[in-house]
Amino acid sequence: MPVPILLVTGFLGAGKTTVVNHLLAHAEGRRIAAVVNDFGAINIDAELIAGASDGVVSLANGCICCSLEGDLLRTLATLLRRDPKPEYIVIETSGVADPAEIVRNLMDPVILREAPLETVLCVMDTATPPAALDDALHRSQLRVADIVALSKLDLADEGAGARIREAIRAQRVPAVVVDAQHGEIPSALLFPATVDRAPAPRKPGPKRPAEQRFETLSWTSDQPLSLARLQQAIGRLAPKLARAKGLLETVEQPGRRMVFQFAAGRATLAPADAALAVSDAALAVSDAALAVGDAPALPCARIVFIVELGVLSKAELDGIMETCVADR
Repeated sequence: MPVPILLVTGFLGAGKTTVVNHLLAHAEGRRIAAVVNDFGAINIDAELIAGASDGVVSLANGCICCSLEGDLLRTLATLLRRDPKPEYIVIETSGVADPAEIVRNLMDPVILREAPLETVLCVMDTATPPAALDDALHRSQLRVADIVALSKLDLADEGAGARIREAIRAQRVPAVVVDAQHGEIPSALLFPATVDRAPAPRKPGPKRPAEQRFETLSWTSDQPLSLARLQQAIGRLAPKLARAKGLLETVEQPGRRMVFQFAAGRATLAPADAALAVSDAALAVSDAALAVGDAPALPCARIVFIVELGVLSKAELDGIMETCVADR
């Protein structure tokens, strides 16, 4: 029986991982396999962990998570050989990936027969400026979508939803537009009622030359950070950032790990739970059972910054972030 694929696309920081987290937490008996680029962001409750090996974390509710490393088709083939094999596969793309190219790969005859692409979901931050949809990557993400889910409604101003809906209509995409408060989307829109038939092959559109547009810069510290200095540093960096995320400790709350996120001009800092500590270590273990204590020693702060090529040097980033360290 074919295993339908749900492809989740969207720009950096749009809220794709929140959607995947919600699907895993509310699987309702479905065996879902989630293929993700950023495993550490998947919020798996520690008590749901059933085991981890070969880069795959198994959950007690029958779902699994694996990290996309290398060839997508090879990863899918590995999932389809599992016993029992998943009933559905969710693929979360990178925020800088052109989904048209991924759709083209999924039209491989073997994969199409065993794991057909059922639905393409584009997650979009409700506060996205309408002018941003003129960007080629945004347009590609919209045009392959069956469903556009508007995220972060609680953070947007009153008229943002109407503005972005109008901008989407102006792109003349055939997708259904829905609200996705806290990543929640009706499962009936995402998964087929029956899986005894394969959908028709898709036409992903013309092949575009690959464009190296973004780069990733990392920064770590073995000392906790001053929250006030961190706020100042991010304020200086914000105009140049497309996305940032990481884990850190502050001098104000010693010993407590915090999750830092920056997207669409907004920065947030929230406590990290035990689940995040587990998921960070999951790919490094091969034991049948997983314990939080298995995690390797981690620096006090580790943050990844995604920027457009050439707008921020590593030396400038280091110079700004070093001001956050409390004892300097």
